[in-house]
Amino acid sequence: MKNLARLALFLSLCFAVLFISAAGLRYVGLRIDWARVLPARPEAMLPEFISAARWALPFAVYFSILLGLSYSDRRLTGIPSFTNRRARKRPLFTPVAVIAIIVFILGFSFAVSLGLDRLGTMPPARDTQKPLGGPGLILMQGDNAIVLLGEPTDVRGPRAAAIPGRQLVYQEQPVGPDNSILSLPPVPFRDESPWFLKSIAIDFSLSARQFESRLREGVIPFLIYAGSVIFLLASLGFVLRLSHWPLANLFLGALAFRGILAAETFLNSPETQDLFASFLGNRFPLSWTVPLVFCFFGVLVDLYSILVYLAKRRADEED
Repeated sequence: MKNLARLALFLSLCFAVLFISAAGLRYVGLRIDWARVLPARPEAMLPEFISAARWALPFAVYFSILLGLSYSDRRLTGIPSFTNRRARKRPLFTPVAVIAIIVFILGFSFAVSLGLDRLGTMPPARDTQKPLGGPGLILMQGDNAIVLLGEPTDVRGPRAAAIPGRQLVYQEQPVGPDNSILSLPPVPFRDESPWFLKSIAIDFSLSARQFESRLREGVIPFLIYAGSVIFLLASLGFVLRLSHWPLANLFLGALAFRGILAAETFLNSPETQDLFASFLGNRFPLSWTVPLVFCFFGVLVDLYSILVYLAKRRADEED
């Protein structure tokens, strides 16, 4: 019980720190995106905060499970490493640690999702923050530059366009065909992130959308979906016992979790869902397909881990 309490405290701290940090960074990113758009538009702070917190939820789930498995393997488990036949004698057995991780993370996820759902019913307060820049603001779009001669909030204000190889063009009223207003490029406020980081952020956004939609369907659909994802992630603890180096194992575990996140995006894509619907028809609820796939592979991984453990234990007894 003492080690179980330590594991619960560790998971609670990891989940809280990861969730708050990710939500804060995501919220700052959303605010920057809002400030870069010209002309300025009214924006509510509460929906942006809820959106950032929803994005941070699967981020905290994935990394809390990864750190919790690493902690339980190095501190609390009694199963040997694949490269070490000597089992470490620890009070808390691995299956108990895995079940505890599943229960705690699922409980945290449900509590946060329910709180965000209740928070979304509150009326938002309008934000009156002014946009960045003033008269003379230079906007870049590729090699072209636009100089705003008036306030950035004036959508029909005068501007000058600098195009490579051509003279400076002055536009007193920047309108296009049918008197349509020419759009402005965003303010060049930040550098572009590498594609692999963008892809991870996009996958977390899609995962957060699944968590939100399942909760709107009901408590049971949310627990089924989130529980299947958490079960599969928690079943990958064997990856963290592949070598003697904890940091290398943590890196391998992060790669494996990235694969699960990509698989979650792929299985929930409209094309894959249409493929499932063509095979299943009306014989089976379509919303259960992804949880069943995750549970199936989670059971296979658990059986593999058990067989490896029994083989190592038998080898130890023969020695």
